[in-house]
Amino acid sequence: MNDFDMSDDDLQQMYQEVILDASRHPHGKSSLAGDGAQSVPGSGSTTLRADHAYCTPGESHQFNPTCGDEVTVHVEVSHDEPRRIERLVWDGQGCSISQASLSMMTDLVDGATVSEAMDLLEVFRRLMQSRGAGLSTQKDEERLGDAIVFQGASKYPMRIKCALLGWEGLQDSVAKALASQQVEHTISDDGHAVAGAK
Repeated sequence: MNDFDMSDDDLQQMYQEVILDASRHPHGKSSLAGDGAQSVPGSGSTTLRADHAYCTPGESHQFNPTCGDEVTVHVEVSHDEPRRIERLVWDGQGCSISQASLSMMTDLVDGATVSEAMDLLEVFRRLMQSRGAGLSTQKDEERLGDAIVFQGASKYPMRIKCALLGWEGLQDSVAKALASQQVEHTISDDGHAVAGAK
């Protein structure tokens, strides 16, 4: 939809500027080496930790072999219902599309419930699958906020992977946090494993 009464070229130029600005000043980008993880000396392993005692962390590393973009997404999901993304940070490198998508994703889902975040992921996926046609409802366009600018990127299959990279990391890291919570709930109050616990 062209609600701005602008030519398609002008609108495309505006979208490119929004993407470039978001990639130059990314929200949620943080060095994760000392942030959400602790290395165990001599073990070669890393243990995730949450900054909030009432949260479970999850982390996912995503890599796009086609262009070399990569990102690690770290989330902390609350224990109480409804499960909420209490913290979302990421670190990585890549093209302006992947970096801008991560920044806008952070703005959209940090503090949202897991359900809201996964709903937004599905709306964003539909946008990326539209091949430039956009979304069918104005409500969905409004839900994506500035991320609607990726409609133009959805015309190019190579760019779709870049735009979705962080969102895939979000989905995986949330799934890992929720799986860890399931394991935590199978431990009894005295610290002994309950039957069936891993």
